[in-house]
Formats: sequence, C-alpha cells, structure tokens
Amino acid sequence: MTTPYNATGRRKTAIAHAWISEGTGRIMINRRGFEEYLPTVQLQNSILQPFQATNTMNKFDVNVVTKGGGLHGQVGAIRMAISRALVQFDESFRSQLREYGLLTRDSRMKERKKPGRPGARKRYQFSKR
Repeated sequence: MTTPYNATGRRKTAIAHAWISEGTGRIMINRRGFEEYLPTVQLQNSILQPFQATNTMNKFDVNVVTKGGGLHGQVGAIRMAISRALVQFDESFRSQLREYGLLTRDSRMKERKKPGRPGARKRYQFSKR
C-alpha cells in the first residue's frame, strides 16, 4: 500500500480532512459511502470534479472526515481538500486544478449580527408615530 497523502479544506464554517491513496475509486465520508452521505447527483459531481479535472477518475481511494457547517459548505471543503491532496501526489496537477478554481479558498462568510438590529443588515420596522 502506498503512503496516503492528506490535506485540509475549508468553506464557510466547515472543515474537511482528506486522505488519498492509490486504489480503485472508493470514496468514504465520515465512515459512510459518498453516495449515501450526499443525497443529490449535483453534490456528488462536485466532489468528483478534482478527479475529472486531472483525468484520475477511479485511481484513488479517498477517506474524508468533515465537521461543521452545512452540507454544501462541507462539499466545498471536501472538494478543496481532495484538490490539495492531489497536488501533494503530483505537482503537475496544480495548473489543471487552478484552471477550474479548485485550489482557491472561497472566503465568503456569514456577516455578523450588529447590535441594535435583528440581523446583520436588517433593521427593525420604523414607526413615525
């Protein structure tokens, strides 16, 4: 067995740690199959995007531990972690993954609630009288 390559990805408040090793294409997320963990085909394809970009489908086994955030945030974090681990495996993948924007962290976060307001920007209803 080859040495697993590991990397961390983040998106919103979700964090994902991914370990990849050469294998048959088995993907496990939090000890569950990725089809079971991700209910829609769109989310599943998002996870597979780094492999499609580098033409390495079914060449790596992936084990992911993710926590925090919601499902979409976790998918973004997993995708980034897999991309970073693939770059560790082969540095020539960097340009291909960069082309699809898979190595750039999406820094958008939820804006904090401000004092005296019900939310980040919303105001209480104004009453003239």
